This record gives sequence, structure tokens and C-alpha cells, in this order.
Amino acid sequence: MKLVLKLVVAVSVLLVSTLAVAGEITINDDFSSTGAAWHPYVGQWVFSNGVLRQQSVDDYYPLILRTDGDYTDVDIAVKFRPISGQIDASGAVVFRAADAKNYYVVRANALEDNFRLYTVVNGWRHQIASATVTPPRLRQYHQLRVVAVGDHIQAWLDGKLLLDHHDRRFSHGMVGLWTKADSVTEFDDFSVRAVPWVKK
Repeated sequence: MKLVLKLVVAVSVLLVSTLAVAGEITINDDFSSTGAAWHPYVGQWVFSNGVLRQQSVDDYYPLILRTDGDYTDVDIAVKFRPISGQIDASGAVVFRAADAKNYYVVRANALEDNFRLYTVVNGWRHQIASATVTPPRLRQYHQLRVVAVGDHIQAWLDGKLLLDHHDRRFSHGMVGLWTKADSVTEFDDFSVRAVPWVKK
């Protein structure tokens, strides 16, 4: 068991180090002002009091993307606070989004004991990795982090590495945020280190 844990830590350090060497851009957004780079596709996204709040309860996959960059390798972190929801109470990070119907998403849900990585392809969601967790508490801030280098994708919830998966479906795209169904969720302190995609 100790050997396995050491290997997981070693791989985690390797991915972050690889991104740090190759990284070319940095984004830090505390949502203190309305961001022109953000484009809401689904849901009701409101910049208010230093947070970005998704408050629609009528859309199934609320989605907002930053349309100012197309990235390959990424290191994304955000704080989220699930406020309410009867069907779902989630917060999620989107990355390598080709458009509003094709992307990766890592999500946590205050109503479920799982932490999951999905692909969304032509609007259809497919689970590709999952971990069992203690559900995030409602009305408390939690942190999501995703690191994707090449086909290697890792995700953390509240500082714990929980997902470690390989997938080649999407190689580059936009970054953003996501909720589900009737989730009312607030986001804060969105940060990205990323390598811009260059068409060859």
C-alpha cells in the first residue's frame, strides 16, 4: 500500500512539473467584475458580490465557457459552494471544450457520494471514471482541481487526488464551469495554468 501511495504522489508531481515547464499562460479570476471572456451557453449565470452564481433550476446542464483561449495541457482550480438542489447540488470544471456540446467535465455533488469524470459528446454525457467520496456539504466552499497533460487526467476534491485516468477523446479546447439540473451553485477563485493549442 505504501508503494502504491508513493507512486501516485510521484505521478502527480510529474504531471504538475510537466505543465509548469511547458506552461505559457495564467488566468486568475476572482469574479469581482463581469468577465467579458465568459460566455454562458445554458443556465442563468450571474456575477455578484465577488462570486459567479448559477441560479437556474430549469436547465439540465448549465454551462459557461471562457471563449478567450484554446488549450491543450491545463491545471485548473476553483472553489465552489453548492447552495441548494433537490435533484442535484453540484459544481464542476469543464476543460478541452470544442463547443457547448463536446467537452470533459469533472463534477462533485453534495447529494451523492461520488466524484466523477465524464465526456460530453454531441450533448450526451458518458461517465469514464469515478471515485467514492464523502459528499461535499451544502453551503460550504469546496475546492476542485483538474490537471490534464496529454491523455492523462487527474482530479482532486478538497486537496485529495481521487481520479487518475487516461482518455484521448479531446486533445484541446476551452475551459469553463458546469452544474446540473436544479443545482444553485456559487463559484470563486477560478485559476488556470495552460498551454495554448497551436494548429499544426
